[in-house]
Amino acid sequence: MSEHHRKLERMYLSAPVNRIYSPTIEISEGRADVGFEVGEQFFHAAGAVHGAIYFKALDDSAFFAASSVVPDRFVVTVSFNLYFTRPVTGGRMHAEGRVVSRSKNLLVAESVLFNGDKEVARGSGSFVPSKIELSEELGYR
Repeated sequence: MSEHHRKLERMYLSAPVNRIYSPTIEISEGRADVGFEVGEQFFHAAGAVHGAIYFKALDDSAFFAASSVVPDRFVVTVSFNLYFTRPVTGGRMHAEGRVVSRSKNLLVAESVLFNGDKEVARGSGSFVPSKIELSEELGYR
């Protein structure tokens, strides 16, 4: 297990937005898995999980898969596409992200979102290393 990956996990979990989701994360080289329990606070008016929650899970797992192979810089999402395949009304959601392409200045990662063992969405994103160095101020410790 890489110290870089553990520091990224701690950075992710320390982000203020994650107080809402109480997620879990596991990062390895070129991969990241993010999970959380579905609560009613994530529902839209029709009683299913809002698409913004799908996006967060897919983007987070793809983002940290990309981050796992950049040892010194904060990466940023340039674009992200997602496809919804079924609604979620409860249980646990988890997203599995993986890097599928890497060049000097661009990373492409895909992610699949599951509710239990059923696939509920897919996404892919483009990510670039930023000028921001990974540091303790970002929670990278």
